[in-house]
Amino acid sequence: MSTSSHSYPMSSGDDQHSYNNNSSYQKAGIDGIGEKTRQCILKHFDLLNLNSNLSTLRIADFGCATGPNTFHIVENIIDSVKSTHVKENNVVPLEFQVFFNDQPNNDFSTLFRTQSPSSEREYFSAGVPGSFYDRVLPRNSIHIGHTSYTTHWLSKVPEHVCDKKSLAWNKNYIQCNNLLEEVTRAYQVQFKKDMKVFVEARAEEIVPGGLMIVLGQCLLDGVPLFKTWQGIVVDMIGDCLMDMAKEGLTSEEKIELFSFPVYFPQFTELEKEIEQHKSFTIEMMEIVRHPLEDTPLSNKVVISMFRAILYTIIKEHFGEDVVNEVFDRFAKKLAQNPIDFNECEKNVNYFMLLKRK
Repeated sequence: MSTSSHSYPMSSGDDQHSYNNNSSYQKAGIDGIGEKTRQCILKHFDLLNLNSNLSTLRIADFGCATGPNTFHIVENIIDSVKSTHVKENNVVPLEFQVFFNDQPNNDFSTLFRTQSPSSEREYFSAGVPGSFYDRVLPRNSIHIGHTSYTTHWLSKVPEHVCDKKSLAWNKNYIQCNNLLEEVTRAYQVQFKKDMKVFVEARAEEIVPGGLMIVLGQCLLDGVPLFKTWQGIVVDMIGDCLMDMAKEGLTSEEKIELFSFPVYFPQFTELEKEIEQHKSFTIEMMEIVRHPLEDTPLSNKVVISMFRAILYTIIKEHFGEDVVNEVFDRFAKKLAQNPIDFNECEKNVNYFMLLKRK
């Protein structure tokens, strides 16, 4: 079965392999733009013009996963809005409603179990299951939307990528690493479709004057993914799967039918797609520095992070035994062939602030 029509949330639960305990790299990136987010809200979010009698401000985090990062994001947004609220001398008591959105098979149980008690929170929370490549909330209901490290996940694997008869067949690769031109083109087509749907859905949900904040990863113009450390890691995991196929622990046929629904656009490519959608003004769009981008990561961190991200999709296609074996092999391969972070090209972070017209 192809991987083209399923959703693959981050590794569930709260154990040593969970996303909940292995997303510190993403948290560092989120914390790195915390002050920028705050300043953008102070500058571009006008409560009085939205509604002078507004009593409940609604926030949505699209692609929330299982925490804890989503909670840090929400708290920063609320603190920033409260500063705006005080600054504008608004005397109406303001309450906050937060919608946590992710795929229906996301581990919402862990998300809400690890949330602070209601007595310690400044907001009311609700889970919203559904793909953010559809509209998941009522029209004109959200004042501030947010998403981080999500939009490189496509709604599905592009057509023909897992078809041996197609020029876009990804052969024995398990990602779009930019080595095969037809494969890259197929991923680009899917990315364009998905970004169009994503922005149009948010345009319906967010009120006029509301904000959409996006933190994501992309490539610098001219940089192929296979030259970045993240690209090298996933290609190495693919090599481990091929080694297992040669030993009869899985099959080459299964690998040929497998490709991650992930695409990292180049920055100008991303910019071009966003500029086409006229429902928002682009208040800010720029490359931002990840606090750890110059810090070589330990093998342990790399293995734990990618296991938490890729566990579900590998398990669903190959089975749980393969997951354990492939990451054991990956650990050994990484020990024998350590990544030279100084020699790699960089995946870079981008920050985007959109304002609903």
